[in-house]
Amino acid sequence: MRNAFLAGAAVVLATAALAACGSSAGDGDGAGGGRAAGAPQAVASSPGPVAGTDAEPSGAASAGPRPSGSSEPPKIPTDRLTPATGTFTEKQKEYLTDRVPVGMDPAAVLQTGQETCDRLDYLVKVDRDTAVGAVVTGEITGARPAVVHLCPRHEDLVERASHGYADGVHRGGGLRPGRYRNVSPTANCTWEVTGPGGKVLASGSSHDGKRTTLTIPDAALAFTSTGCWAWLPEGGN
Repeated sequence: MRNAFLAGAAVVLATAALAACGSSAGDGDGAGGGRAAGAPQAVASSPGPVAGTDAEPSGAASAGPRPSGSSEPPKIPTDRLTPATGTFTEKQKEYLTDRVPVGMDPAAVLQTGQETCDRLDYLVKVDRDTAVGAVVTGEITGARPAVVHLCPRHEDLVERASHGYADGVHRGGGLRPGRYRNVSPTANCTWEVTGPGGKVLASGSSHDGKRTTLTIPDAALAFTSTGCWAWLPEGGN
């Protein structure tokens, strides 16, 4: 189910990816700042590196010398973040601050954030748990800054994701006791919770691909999940 949702998001974006680019003097808090009225809420797979991120500074566009030993390209100063036409809203400019390498079009970076918001819009309508799980696992990257500045309507979603677990091994201070349910598990979903001395406190599997629950007790020292994709705290909306 999860793969179908994410694949569907990518297909929808293909018809509208270019429409999200641009800027606007209005709609400052929405994901669609700069989007024409009535344009579709497109979604996208997490974009890869954008061409030009390694560009060297030149002339007046230089943001200053690159720190010694730093591989990060210098960023365009905030007061020089301007689109080819129109203006950026205050929220859009906040999102772009320290995100636009010299030599890159700020509108392209803004489009990445808008596409993140659009993808969250799409997944929330299909299945909210899947949307949260995609943030937990990193399949939707850069969700928090995009939500904070461009689509605050999803703040509760990102907050809930911050309390979830992706597949892997989680230990010590990273464990939060409570009851969790998995999202879109595979047929090889297994989990184990261990305590002092490696004692197994809880374990299980879900070989039918159906969602299930587990409890992480106070005494837990490690939680291991494989093939379950993501675990979300119960009680969330």
